[in-house]
Amino acid sequence: MRAIEITQPGGPEALALAERPLPPVLPHQVLIKVAAAGINRPDAAQRRGVYPPPPGASDIPGLEIAGIIEALGENVSHLKIGEAVCALLTGGGYAEYCTASVSLCLPIPEGLDFIRAAALPETFFTVWSNVFDRTRLAAGETLLIHGGGSGIGTTAIQLANAFGARVAVTAGSDAKCEFCRQLGAAAAINYRTQDFAEEIRQLTGNKGVDMILDMIGGDYLPKNLRCLATEGRLVQIAIQHGAKAEIDLWQIMLKRLTLTGSTLRARDDPFKAQIARQLQEKVWPLLSSGKIRPVIDSVFDLGEAAKAHERLESGQHIGKIILKV
Repeated sequence: MRAIEITQPGGPEALALAERPLPPVLPHQVLIKVAAAGINRPDAAQRRGVYPPPPGASDIPGLEIAGIIEALGENVSHLKIGEAVCALLTGGGYAEYCTASVSLCLPIPEGLDFIRAAALPETFFTVWSNVFDRTRLAAGETLLIHGGGSGIGTTAIQLANAFGARVAVTAGSDAKCEFCRQLGAAAAINYRTQDFAEEIRQLTGNKGVDMILDMIGGDYLPKNLRCLATEGRLVQIAIQHGAKAEIDLWQIMLKRLTLTGSTLRARDDPFKAQIARQLQEKVWPLLSSGKIRPVIDSVFDLGEAAKAHERLESGQHIGKIILKV
């Protein structure tokens, strides 16, 4: 099969098309002929050499795909060869074939093609796990999303709205802010021209927001603490500005704040399978009905993976970048 290899740690040019043998299918897995694969920032971190795959995972990048089941592991009974699925992976998605745990395969929602279906698993698993499970966003609360124009951001805006929360976002251009407003954000702040902490203070009448979904880290942390309301929660899912920051413990004590975070890739299959069940029950019907939708920025051929990573790291994209296989 054709697959994308990381030839050495480095920039997008480190991605190269290569020939690989088909992966072996374990008893609890299926073999999938990949039609499309999502591009995610953990892929770029792996390419740079700072986010290695967990033990046993493929060294081929790619954490989410959509395609057709080609073969079944000996313990798989409820899926069929020829069935269309999207799947969450620990690696291996940038290829013509990959294996996936049967518990992490989901049916493609009605009305979605392979391109849009490939945009679902990594992003929707991440948002559901962190926003609704870990920090329990509730109807009537206000959520601040940093990176509102990203794949995570565009997903979180729609899911928060669908379950009755009010959404504010930060984004890096007026055009991105306008897109987020059209997608359902009640407020959008251009972090390049506005102080988001001051804007949130004014928007909430000094109250602050109930929850923040942050993928920036670093120098955002002090401002995030100022943005949170009493009993507010901050969930950290990435650290684009670095892993270290100064924490004002007094604010945490006075406002009884909760700071948490997670990564998804290294979690075990039973944990991820629980998220898959919740998504299929509570979110997949919203996708099938068209109430929410994955936002696609651009599509590249498999051999153009380097260009796809360049697009990702340019920061110009809105929504998901997809590889067509």
